[in-house]
Amino acid sequence: GNHTLLTEFVLSGLSSRPELQHLLFFTICLVYSMTLIGNLLICMVTVHPALHMPMYFFLRVLSLLDISTATVVVPKMLVNLLSEDRSISYLGCVTQLYCVVFLASTEWYLLAAMAYDRYVAVCRPLRYSAIMSTRACLSLVLLSCCSGQVVSVVQTAWVFTLSLCGPRRINYFFCDIPPLVMLSCTDTSLYERQLVSATALVIFTPFCLILLSYICIISSILKISSAESRHKAFSTCSSHLTVVTLYCASGTLIYLQPKSSNSQDAKKILALIYTTVIPTLNPLIYSLRNKEVKEVLIRAM
Repeated sequence: GNHTLLTEFVLSGLSSRPELQHLLFFTICLVYSMTLIGNLLICMVTVHPALHMPMYFFLRVLSLLDISTATVVVPKMLVNLLSEDRSISYLGCVTQLYCVVFLASTEWYLLAAMAYDRYVAVCRPLRYSAIMSTRACLSLVLLSCCSGQVVSVVQTAWVFTLSLCGPRRINYFFCDIPPLVMLSCTDTSLYERQLVSATALVIFTPFCLILLSYICIISSILKISSAESRHKAFSTCSSHLTVVTLYCASGTLIYLQPKSSNSQDAKKILALIYTTVIPTLNPLIYSLRNKEVKEVLIRAM
């Protein structure tokens, strides 16, 4: 009965050391600018008629999701680095959490759809056009968005039905599940078990599908007699596998132990990688390792 309901939160940010605030601001501002420029370039380049293929359609959607993820988190973080007032309203926190979970979940399901596309391209090349039609690609993207919507609504509603009471300071740089769970003044063991199940559903289920796809892909590649064709097939798939590995490593380490205070600083670093660094790396990974994208980009420039 003595608990005070929270109407706003205060984000502690990346670091409490004043001498680091300006350095962090300029560094993150530079990374965010690279994220916007790189992903917008991917969006523009993949519209080119030479790249009208399902793989590049999925890549364009992935770039839009990366831009959205960074934009939901980074501008508020930049403002807080230069301001003494680091408060965020209750509704603002709910909205930020919903958007982050929605975009992250959608991106995971989209990566599974991209793995399926690579499987059809390598293992069913003669039927590729028929299977991966425009309608099929749109359906996979829509299914990814709907799945992300369901996960986000459930997780956001569940977090904010917990009894969140003082202190109102969130030891994080944005509203995310682990730091909000730590503000709960009631037993959260049931929610933590549910979160582990949701993590398995959102991360490990697509990961298992991706792994199964690549087992079939590698098996088919090894049967190709031409060394050049094998190299091309491997290089096409390696970019996607690199992104999947980065997402899987950071996502599982953040959400498998939501109320672990000892690893909160480590989770901040992982979350920064997840929301800021990976969206910057995606265009580099896909463009620098893809000959067709590089050729179109050079011609366009």
